[in-house]
Amino acid sequence: MTMLSNARNARVLLGGLLTLAISLPAFAQNFDRAAGDLDTRLQSSLHELASVREEITREKMPLSRVVLKLEDEVLELRRKQAQLLEGRDSRAIDLDTLERQVESFKEQDDFVESRLKEFVREFEGRLHISEMPRYSPLTGAAILAEKDSSLEYDGRREKQLAVVEAAMRRIGDQLGGDIFEGEALSPEGVLTQGRFIALGPTIFYASEDGSTVGLVESQLNAADPVVVGLPGGLDEGIIEVAKSSAGTLPFDSTLGKALKKEKARKGLGDYVVAGGAVGYVIIGLGVAALLLTGFKAYEIGRFEVPKPEDVDPVLEELAKGSQAGAAKRAQQIPGVGGAMLEVGVEHASEEREDLEEVLFEKILRARPGLERFLPFLAITAAAAPLLGLLGTVIGMIKTFHLITIFGTGDAKSLSSGISEALVTTALGLIVAIPTLILHGGLNRMARHKLGLLEQLSAAFVNGVAGLRYRAEQLASNRTSHGGHLDG
Repeated sequence: MTMLSNARNARVLLGGLLTLAISLPAFAQNFDRAAGDLDTRLQSSLHELASVREEITREKMPLSRVVLKLEDEVLELRRKQAQLLEGRDSRAIDLDTLERQVESFKEQDDFVESRLKEFVREFEGRLHISEMPRYSPLTGAAILAEKDSSLEYDGRREKQLAVVEAAMRRIGDQLGGDIFEGEALSPEGVLTQGRFIALGPTIFYASEDGSTVGLVESQLNAADPVVVGLPGGLDEGIIEVAKSSAGTLPFDSTLGKALKKEKARKGLGDYVVAGGAVGYVIIGLGVAALLLTGFKAYEIGRFEVPKPEDVDPVLEELAKGSQAGAAKRAQQIPGVGGAMLEVGVEHASEEREDLEEVLFEKILRARPGLERFLPFLAITAAAAPLLGLLGTVIGMIKTFHLITIFGTGDAKSLSSGISEALVTTALGLIVAIPTLILHGGLNRMARHKLGLLEQLSAAFVNGVAGLRYRAEQLASNRTSHGGHLDG
């Protein structure tokens, strides 16, 4: 099989060589023709390339000029863009600055508006009650303008500034003196028509008929100004100034404080009235304690107690064996001491313990008379402060009740109510402290008297015991002497 395959391959190779040998001359001729065509085509292409290059060269110059022009335009546009960007940044910075300025102006405006609102309210609070009818329309309009949403900003500011201008005019008027019409209550509570005279912080009033003249002040639960009369016949000058705007007005360097202080000065009766029912009870206890103190001082002072030396005559009579004489001597001693010695003489022969009991019984009988009514003084001294505290609590309850009704706007009224509530505490202490001191003094006096009685009793008992001892000694001596004689 291998040999047959090799023979076949050799035949194929030999056939290929024969075919190549036959076709070589023809291939050579074709190659020459192809080479000639290629040269011709190459020359044509070169000519065409040269013409295209010439055309490109001709068209390149205008295009270069166009490109340069476009590049210049691009540079110009870039420059303009840079300028625009710089302008935009600067405008953004200016806008921020303007916004900050606007915010600052807004804050300043808010501050001014808040100060104006505060000024309107404070101005209304500083007004005297007699000036309320003159300025309440302006202040009321300014306060209502704050809550009026339909009112423009300029309208609200205008009403607030009107109050400021009115306040400035008021200062000028008061410095130079101002007279205006109005109504005021007389001290009797009658509403009168007249003229107010404002001079600085002091305001006077004179009615048209001249019946009500004096200083003007506000009082609790009074919607109108109240006139307070002046002492010393000063009404004529006020009436003259009210009518003719010229004259002499009283001058008070304390700006009315001296008059108010004089008016606020109260006596004991006023304090008792201010204390109400509890105050009357406290004063009643105080009066009773004072009367009892005087009575007890007199009673204890006239309670006679003999001195221990007064016992010696009685003991001398007993030493003599004269009980009747001793009783007569005891009767000459006044008071409870004499009666006690009489009883002691009657029981002188009894044992010491029994004699002491008899005398001590007399002392116990004398003690209630000396100490009577003293517990009442002690109770008064303890109860008066408690009653004062009760009155204060009742007064504070009334004050808080008034606060519930009228509010806390009038500090003067509240302080007045609180001071009246504290009156009972003061009255209680005024009664309790002296009563406590007097009770201690009277109690000490009574104990001193009882101590003297006890001292007298001890002197008598010791004296009787001494007499007995001496009698026993004598009896013993006699017995011993009689025994010696018998012996």
